Amino acid sequence: MKCERFLTIPVSAVFLSMGFVYYITIFVFMEDWVGLQSSAGSLNSLIFSFLSFLCLFSFFSCVLIDPGLVPASYIPDVEESGGSDKETDKNVAQSTRCDKCSTYKPPRAHHCRVCRRCVLRMDHHCQWINNCVGYWNYKAFFILVLYATIGSIYSTVIVITCSCQKDFGGKVSLKTFYIICGAAMIGLSVTLATLLGWHIYLIIHNMTTIEYYDEVRAMWMARKTGQSYRRPFDLGVYKNITLVLGTNMLKWLCPTSVSHLKDGLTFPISRDNS
Repeated sequence: MKCERFLTIPVSAVFLSMGFVYYITIFVFMEDWVGLQSSAGSLNSLIFSFLSFLCLFSFFSCVLIDPGLVPASYIPDVEESGGSDKETDKNVAQSTRCDKCSTYKPPRAHHCRVCRRCVLRMDHHCQWINNCVGYWNYKAFFILVLYATIGSIYSTVIVITCSCQKDFGGKVSLKTFYIICGAAMIGLSVTLATLLGWHIYLIIHNMTTIEYYDEVRAMWMARKTGQSYRRPFDLGVYKNITLVLGTNMLKWLCPTSVSHLKDGLTFPISRDNS
């Protein structure tokens, strides 16, 4: 049951963190700063609530969407390639057999020790969503990180602004609470912004986290042998982005809009490597 994925401590911690940040941002700091009944308070509350909803929706999508299961009947189609289609040939060459599953793995698929199966275009296993991040839910994961980063920065600005204007009147405990909340939000914002920057880098180069570390080793081996290394799936920035987010820019920020995805078994190869 997919709903059982919510029944873990890390996932519960995410829910509690979301609820805590939402509560202190609106009902503590925003209320204390401009008041929820004011026009500024109502507008900011509405914007932050909308961001929180988008973040929560993206989180549910990450948890519930299957990252991509390799079909049990999958076999590299060697006969059809016939040596005429270089893209197909390279995809076939990169298909390997998984010793643990005893089946073939398509290009970019990897075996997850936690899920105990091979995952299509696996990026990593994330304990915070109790699911693998793979072909079908990578966009939802990226959009989740994006919304969470924007929301945390929004909250940080409100917390710090309110703290700077607050007259504590000698109340040490209240001042300590404000400082702790401010420091926690700054730390959360920096962490999420760093994660967002990392995945933006991966998207524009059409890589996964696993492939990045494989690339580091491949580049070292290439330099050692005096050869040059080029990323096999790097098709250019815009094309790489559309492969993840889709060609319709109006749907880029919708985590469940994945109609542009195919089967996750073959991938276009850079012409520079063909």
